[in-house]
Amino acid sequence: MGWLNKIFKGSNQRHPMGNEHYHHNGGYYDNYPHEHSEPTDADHTQEPSTSEEETWNGKENEEVDRVIALSILEEENQRPETNTGAFSFSFLSTTCHYWHRICAGCNMEIGHGRYLNCLNALWHPQCFRCYGCSHPISEYEFSTSGNYPFHKACYRERFHPKCDVCSLFISTNHAGLIEYRAHPFWVQKYCPSHEHDATPRCCSCERMEPRNTGYFELNDGRKLCLECLDSSVMDTFQCQPLYLQIQEFYEGLNMTVEQEVPLLLVERQALNEAREGERNGHYHMPETRGLCLSEEQTVRTVRKRSKGNWSGNMITEQFKLTRRCEVTAILILFGLPRLLTGSILAHEMMHAWMRLKGFRPLSQDVEEGICQVMAHKWLEAELAAGSRNSNAASSSSSSYGGVKKGPRSQYERKLGEFFKHQIEADASPVYGDGFRAGRLAVNKYGLRRTLEHIQMTGRFPV
Repeated sequence: MGWLNKIFKGSNQRHPMGNEHYHHNGGYYDNYPHEHSEPTDADHTQEPSTSEEETWNGKENEEVDRVIALSILEEENQRPETNTGAFSFSFLSTTCHYWHRICAGCNMEIGHGRYLNCLNALWHPQCFRCYGCSHPISEYEFSTSGNYPFHKACYRERFHPKCDVCSLFISTNHAGLIEYRAHPFWVQKYCPSHEHDATPRCCSCERMEPRNTGYFELNDGRKLCLECLDSSVMDTFQCQPLYLQIQEFYEGLNMTVEQEVPLLLVERQALNEAREGERNGHYHMPETRGLCLSEEQTVRTVRKRSKGNWSGNMITEQFKLTRRCEVTAILILFGLPRLLTGSILAHEMMHAWMRLKGFRPLSQDVEEGICQVMAHKWLEAELAAGSRNSNAASSSSSSYGGVKKGPRSQYERKLGEFFKHQIEADASPVYGDGFRAGRLAVNKYGLRRTLEHIQMTGRFPV
């Protein structure tokens, strides 16, 4: 108030000051016109003035009012800003008729009456609206995102994370922080409690089962989401075309599997029993999905299921494996999507190829690592072929008005990327580190030279 002190210091007169009425009512101010109070004996000590003196006093009063307004604004500008998430109001002078207040909402002048001062702007009360629901904000506190105001409830609805499993808002922990889990690939957000409340996961894509979407339960207790179920391979008969495709993939790499190796799709229990019957081998935990057998056994295979009937009419039979060569059979877990079944089959086929070629017994990281390299290469080739087919289909549809590919093909491609990600991000020292060492060697020396080096030395070339 430095300017005001200077003016009063040079005057022995007392001037009647105008009354400014600001009523703080739930975040609003009532702004009334400037009113001069009636002078009393205590207000004035001077004698009545002449008309010229009255004119001069009127001008001086107006000058004092202007200086008061400037001083108040100067103090407001020097006051540090705070962001509390609530309305912030400042006293704006109404004594000076030279300034006009413009509403930031409607860009119209704010006259006498109630107005808001928040977000560094002035507003008509009815113009300060929530960016989410477009209704006026009348509460004292509100939330902001960028420069947009929100009701606190609207902000929570739009920005507070919801659990993808139970569809509820994710609660805060004891420290007041929002804590949740998220799948590293699918980014499915869920409450930490679902990791311990027996919420099932899809045995293929690993996503948790949402409460409003039921997963399909296979005969051996595993659960499959509906998207993975759409491309699942359910029996040995259905898997034969895929088996032929994997054989052609190996032939294209000049790695023909010369012996006819039986391929069988089996339930989880049969696969575990066959694993126990093998003398040697390393199996990927927590669950084995494929085996390359070298021992004579009798296994129960899923021979055929009725078309379109997932829940029943599954025909199983006993299959006796006879040892005619180093490999007696390849077993794959039934009910997995086609791309996952194919990658497992490409992995087990590499085991069979090396045994039939007379490779020496290898360390687990080398053998499993090079098999994972082959599974990864097949997925890359399959996804690349799918992209070419998709482009051809798009070109054809643009020419002949065909229908574009639906969500199924898009999800299958995403699923293939997920299976590649699983191989690449595997943290196990055998499968994960073995794959990364094998891939590095193949990228550097090529597949043929890498395999020759493994056959001679039992190690990856460096």
